[in-house]
Amino acid sequence: MHAILRKKIENSDRNMITYADYIQTALYHTEQGYYMNELVKIGTKGDFITSSNVSDIFGEIIGKWYSRIYRKLDLPPSVCEMGAGNGRFAKAFIKGWHRCSDMPLTYSIIETSPFHRKLQAEALDHLSNVTQYNDIDDLPQFEGLFFSNELFDALPVHVIEKKEDKLFEVMITIEGERLAERLAPLENQEILRFIRVQGIHLLDGQRMEIPLEMERVIKKIGSALYRGIAVTADYGYSYEDWKHPARRNGSLRGYYQHQMIEDILKHPGRMDITSHVHFDALIQQGESLGLRLLSILRQNEFLMKAGILEELEENYDLDPFSDTSRRNRAIRSLILPGGISSAFHVIVQGKGTGSGTRGTDIWG
Repeated sequence: MHAILRKKIENSDRNMITYADYIQTALYHTEQGYYMNELVKIGTKGDFITSSNVSDIFGEIIGKWYSRIYRKLDLPPSVCEMGAGNGRFAKAFIKGWHRCSDMPLTYSIIETSPFHRKLQAEALDHLSNVTQYNDIDDLPQFEGLFFSNELFDALPVHVIEKKEDKLFEVMITIEGERLAERLAPLENQEILRFIRVQGIHLLDGQRMEIPLEMERVIKKIGSALYRGIAVTADYGYSYEDWKHPARRNGSLRGYYQHQMIEDILKHPGRMDITSHVHFDALIQQGESLGLRLLSILRQNEFLMKAGILEELEENYDLDPFSDTSRRNRAIRSLILPGGISSAFHVIVQGKGTGSGTRGTDIWG
């Protein structure tokens, strides 16, 4: 990967590339990118965990929730998941759906990683109603539930910094044998537009990630989703949150063998790279595409409204490793303060659903 990045930098106009180019290469290079190679990424043997891999209950609850509301919203029993990882959420969602509904469900997956497509096929090989697509552009116009879990936090971002009252873009270059940062005057008109539209004002010395790729992906989702609801589970900040002094260095982080790495120039191609989602921009971009905000809740609040507490079972078994004990613990880990859900929000946006008020019609 270092040789690939060195060549990319040496072939650039100014002997430096943007952070977005670096992240795109480190994560999505066709052969050596982190998400494209065959390294295990999720779970105890990987670098991080997700809500859907804490327990199948996460996917089951969302499957049950959609089975209760799709008729109410006059939507078909169709789901599309973008970035489905190892397929565990999809499998759990389908299980939750069929616990509540006899209607056949069609499930589409958009997945760019050949390795993850293989894992999904293995997890879902007994199901005939699942279709995989390499790219969202390949998806026929869609009606139903469009779901993503930790999709936007993994997209490439540009990085800007204010220094001595001037705005710079933070670039990546080579110094000797190592990757290093370099500041360049901010000239990217798309970044300047984003700053202006979002009303962003940085303090001196402050950094911020600019999610231009997120905007492009939302636009594609808005185009692909003819009618339905888009459900996004991810961690992020509002613009007011970004102003907090603790976030003056931005939110870019790496995760390597379950350790948080602040210097994301380390371990390219072998480490997950994430940044917090700009929630205000995601919502505003959606509004411009006809995706109206229906709900934004912390993930534990969303799961409780979706009925997760109904899944808790009376348990008189003293064995902490019994199926019931494990399931109850998983439910508590998803809803208790300080658990994994505390860091996440679930955003629900609707298009053509006839609902004009936030929260209307999405709870069974």
